[in-house]
Amino acid sequence: MEKIVRQSLLYDFYGELLTEHQKNIYEDVVMNDMSYSEIARVNGISRQGIYDMVKRCDKILEDYEDKLKLVEKFVTAREKISEVKDCISKVREANKEDSLDKTLVDIETKVEDILEEF
Repeated sequence: MEKIVRQSLLYDFYGELLTEHQKNIYEDVVMNDMSYSEIARVNGISRQGIYDMVKRCDKILEDYEDKLKLVEKFVTAREKISEVKDCISKVREANKEDSLDKTLVDIETKVEDILEEF
């Protein structure tokens, strides 16, 4: 998984467990794509201090993931739901019967709703 995507997912799941200061710095780096120098200037700390804090936050978030596996479960569930959606599409193509087609459309809509929530 791409590093920035993983950082974003970890933050989404475990970010509330960081201190307010850690959250602000981490959000600026990961979500707002600000440079360490910009963040250091705004917060009145060194660039190295920002770098160290981001590394520390990465470690904290990874430790939570190692214990709880919420991101892993989320990614797996999302992949499985996507596979179900693909299967439903194949069944719809193979069976053009109206009642079956309506049921499959309903299921597909619900699966799409779930995927949108993720």
